[in-house]
Amino acid sequence: TSRGPSRLLLVGAGGIGKQMASWIVDGEPELDLWKMDIRRFGAQYRSQAYTLARTVEVYQQYYDIHYPNEEREAGRPLRRSPAYPRLVELGCAFGEKSGWERPNWFGANADVRDARAMVRPRGWAGEHWSNAIGTEALACRDRAVLFDETSFSKMELSGPGALAFLERVCANRVDREVDPVGAVTYTQLCNERGGVECDLTVTRVASDRFLLVTGTAFGNHDLGWIRKQLDLVPPVTPVHARDVTSTYACFGVWGPRARDVIAPLASADLGNAAFPYLHAREMSIGAVPVIAMRVTFVGELGWELYCPSEYGLTLWDTLWDAGRAYGMLAGGYRAIDALRLEKGYRVWGADVTPADTPYEAGLGFAVDLDKPDPFVGQDALRAANAIGPTRRLRPIVLADAQAIALGSEPVRIDGTIVGRVTSGGYGFRVERSIAYAYVPAALAETGRPVEIEVFGEWIPGEIAREPLYDPTGARIRA
Repeated sequence: TSRGPSRLLLVGAGGIGKQMASWIVDGEPELDLWKMDIRRFGAQYRSQAYTLARTVEVYQQYYDIHYPNEEREAGRPLRRSPAYPRLVELGCAFGEKSGWERPNWFGANADVRDARAMVRPRGWAGEHWSNAIGTEALACRDRAVLFDETSFSKMELSGPGALAFLERVCANRVDREVDPVGAVTYTQLCNERGGVECDLTVTRVASDRFLLVTGTAFGNHDLGWIRKQLDLVPPVTPVHARDVTSTYACFGVWGPRARDVIAPLASADLGNAAFPYLHAREMSIGAVPVIAMRVTFVGELGWELYCPSEYGLTLWDTLWDAGRAYGMLAGGYRAIDALRLEKGYRVWGADVTPADTPYEAGLGFAVDLDKPDPFVGQDALRAANAIGPTRRLRPIVLADAQAIALGSEPVRIDGTIVGRVTSGGYGFRVERSIAYAYVPAALAETGRPVEIEVFGEWIPGEIAREPLYDPTGARIRA
C-alpha cells in the first residue's frame, strides 16, 4: 500500500469521509467532487465484460507516460452515431467519451496547407495533434462545417408540472412571454450555495414538454440532480424526467454559409425575422423531420438539427451533399474546443463547477433574480450579487503562441500564485494561445500582466477582454 492507487485511498480517507458526511447530512458536498462522482459512469458499466476491460487497462497503463489528449482503447468501439460509416470514410480520428466514438478531427482535412492551421503546440501538448484541427476551425469561421454531436446528452421533462419545476431549479427564466413554445434558454441549475450543478440549454418544444441538452459526459449527473430535486420537493402536478440521448441524432452546421447550406433543404423560413437566435422550430430538412435549434457553441451562425436516430444517416448525407457547393468540411471536437475558447464559452466541470457561482464564472447574464417564484440557490446568488465576486474567470493570452496550457497550470501575478488554469488551447482565428483562469477580482482588469507555468517554464501573458472573437455577437445573429 506504499504506492499506487491503494495509497491514494489511505491518504485521502479523512477528506473523503468529511465530504461524504457533508453530502449525507447537508445534501451537498462542500467541494467539487465531479472526478470522484459515481454519476460520471454510464450504463455501459453495467456490463461486467466492459468494466473489466476498462479496469484492466487502467492498471496495465498506470505507470506509463501519458501524453495530453491521450485516448483510452479498451471496450471500443461501443456507442456509434448513425453517421459513423461516413465519418470513417473521411478518415476520422476518433476520441471516446462516455462510451461514444466521437470525431476528434478528420484525416481528409489534414492535407490543406494553410499556414494558420500549422501552429503545432510545443512539447507534450503537440502529441495527439493534427493540422486538420486548425483547418476545420478556420473553415467554420470562413465557410461552414458539419459537426456530428449525436453524443450530446439529452433529457426530456414533460407533464403538467414541468414548467413550474424548471422555474424552481433554473437560475434563468424559462417561461417566455413572447413565443414561449420554441424558446431556447441557456441556464445554470445551482445548489443552495449558488454553485453551478448543471450548465445546459432548455428548449420548450411544447407547452408541457422540454428538451434539455448538456455535455456528453454529464447526462447521468444532470439527470440525477434533477431527479433528486423532484424527490426533495415533489411537484403538485406530475413531472416526468427521462434520458432521450439515444432517441435523437444531432448534427451542427455552423459558419457564415450555414444558412446557404440549410435553407434550400428546409420546409420553414430560416431568416432572422422568422427564426431568430435562441429559438427552435420543428421542420423538415429534405425528407427528414427535425427539431432545428438556432444555437451555437462555436460563435458562428448556425443550427443544431435533432432527428430521430433512424433518420440520422440520411440527414448527414443530405447536409453533406448540400454543403459541397460551399466548401463545407466535416469537423471534430478539437476544432469545437478551439472555437469556443475564442468566443469564451464555458465548459462545466472545468471552467464552471459546483464550487463556482455564475457571477464568478462570468455567467451572471443567465441569472434572473427577479423571477416570480423562488429558485434553488436564489438567496445565495442574491447575496453574492450584492457584494460582488471576490474572484473572476478571465481569459489570458500568452506571448508565446506555441505554449499551450491544458488545465491546472499555476497562474502568477506580481510573483504570487493566485490561481490555476481551468482550460486552455490555441485560437486559430485570433492566432493566440488562450487560457482561462480564476483570478482575484481586484487583479482581474484587462491588460494586467500574468504568467502561466507551461511545462516547467513561466510564460508571460496578459488578461484579455472577452470574448476575443466577435465581441458584439454580430456573427451568431447574422
